[in-house]
Amino acid sequence: MAEKVSEARVVEALRPVEDPDLHLSIVDLGLVRGITVDPDTGDVSVDLTLTSPMCPLAPQIMEAARQAVLGIPGVHYCDINLVWDPPWDPRTDASDEVKAELGIWD
Repeated sequence: MAEKVSEARVVEALRPVEDPDLHLSIVDLGLVRGITVDPDTGDVSVDLTLTSPMCPLAPQIMEAARQAVLGIPGVHYCDINLVWDPPWDPRTDASDEVKAELGIWD
């Protein structure tokens, strides 16, 4: 029996997707705002924000995320929703490793 798609599996699939400017994972940057998985149909929806609403690479980041999720066995459809509320704030959204990489200290 095939393994059902899970939110944790989607997070791991998204981890290698990087912000092209910062060269850091969109997961570790805190850009992934939400994941909805229907394990019965294999449909996945990802809420994603970007470091800036003016990001010229938004289409590439969104497509890379979509392709990463579609690469999970059992995923039949993936929708990437761009969200802006709340705005991305590296001080609260990024992992401790990314904060250190960016020179953000509490």
